Amino acid sequence: MINILNVPEAKNSILRREDSLEPVVPSALQASLNKLFGEGATPETAVTTILRDVRQQGDAALHHWTEMIDGVPLTSLQVDKAEIETAVSRIPADLREALELAASRIRDFHQRQPLPNWQTSEMGGIIGQRVTPIQRVGVYVPGGTAPLPSSLLMSAIPAQVAGVPEIVVATPPGRGNGRIPDVILATAAIAGIDTIYTLGGAQAVAALAFGTESVPRVDKIVGPGNLFTTLAKRQVYGIVGIDGLYGPTETVVVADETADPAWVAADMLAQAEHDVLATAILFTPSRALAEGVQVEIARQMEMLSRSEIIAVSLANQGGIVLTADLDEACQLASDFAAEHTCIATANPTAYMDKIPNAGGLFIGERSFEVLGDYVAGPSHVMPTNGTARFASPLNVLDFVKISSIVQLDDATSAQLSVAAARIAQAEALDGHANAAKKRI
Repeated sequence: MINILNVPEAKNSILRREDSLEPVVPSALQASLNKLFGEGATPETAVTTILRDVRQQGDAALHHWTEMIDGVPLTSLQVDKAEIETAVSRIPADLREALELAASRIRDFHQRQPLPNWQTSEMGGIIGQRVTPIQRVGVYVPGGTAPLPSSLLMSAIPAQVAGVPEIVVATPPGRGNGRIPDVILATAAIAGIDTIYTLGGAQAVAALAFGTESVPRVDKIVGPGNLFTTLAKRQVYGIVGIDGLYGPTETVVVADETADPAWVAADMLAQAEHDVLATAILFTPSRALAEGVQVEIARQMEMLSRSEIIAVSLANQGGIVLTADLDEACQLASDFAAEHTCIATANPTAYMDKIPNAGGLFIGERSFEVLGDYVAGPSHVMPTNGTARFASPLNVLDFVKISSIVQLDDATSAQLSVAAARIAQAEALDGHANAAKKRI
């Protein structure tokens, strides 16, 4: 059962942001940490140990920690390219067609994003900017309880559109057989990626950040992952670029009495099935809709295979919040700054500008969040845990660098040197002032 809350109750419970990188560690996970890393180990210290080992021992550490954590003794760290190429023939035809459609729309969307080089002579000489792609990018594709081919497309294709010349993928081995699922290999082939490393978690991040005998280092690591992957990305930032620190996924819905309670419930259930830590929240001024969604959630949940996960997610992080009106609903949604924000109202476009903080806006009941997960076009790698207040979805700008161009004419250089020398003197930097004065 999902609870119906008033605004004060919601602010004191489900709308309170917790640090997703310092979670309460379940007893089973703590026991595993103690066994592998020593009594009292934390996720942070475990990640530190793995990063240190990979940096110092290279491939040997990758083999060791993959066997210890994933239970897989790897014979090779890299997937044979022929296995990637032939995987397309090993997946169902309708799945291949769906993946090809998704790849096409993702590419089309990102090709429309501008990457402007520009120069002007109006400031004396030439001033401008040059946009160049990052040279090597590592894409992390989570494994977990199920393969996620969509994450490969959503991360690799924007990098390709940006012109990144070398893109590699790291994804964990399957438990038991140690193989990467055919659907991941086939998706890589569809996207035109031919380098995949059988590595997951912190050891994958370490290999990509530091480089080993078998895994060349990259310039930037992108893609979502679990707690250990995210902690590792945080620790290597500065040695290598990262796209963001992603926590559990989240969706909020802003809806009025015109919304279909069965559809709203289905969208919330789709979000909640991701993870017991996933968040699904409805903001509405309509008690009739709230009660209708509550009934629909209970009814539909019984038919879903991941109902146990959904129940925990909705009980702990989910809820239906009754607001005074739609304006208050929009304000609460913007304050929460969710990864996904869905607007299901009679005139949804009228409320877009009232929600400035959102990773993605899904306008109208036909533009539901699941389409964004797979085939709408924008990347589904989006800011979580309130970081939509300052961060953006993964896009082509994440894969380029901007270099400033300064090529002044003699007269402008001499004129500006006077001001530069004076500012340098105020900062007590005589060398700077001297270099400027010589051009006056």
